[in-house]
Amino acid sequence: MKSDKQETHFAVCINNSGYEASLEAGKLYRLTPDDEAASHGYIRVIDESGDDYGYAASRFVTDCRVPRS
Repeated sequence: MKSDKQETHFAVCINNSGYEASLEAGKLYRLTPDDEAASHGYIRVIDESGDDYGYAASRFVTDCRVPRS
């Protein structure tokens, strides 16, 4: 059975070199689904600007589980 609620996914930044103003190493970021970006090795996250941008997936650990409050 599929839930009506869309599950929220997160990733932890492990490499922010070159993007220090946009990403913080060790910080948890919310993912935005983007199949096109994923097909090129990128993920889309809500970064420090508050907008979603594509970054190389290798900059993140994406198999994060965050407990519901």
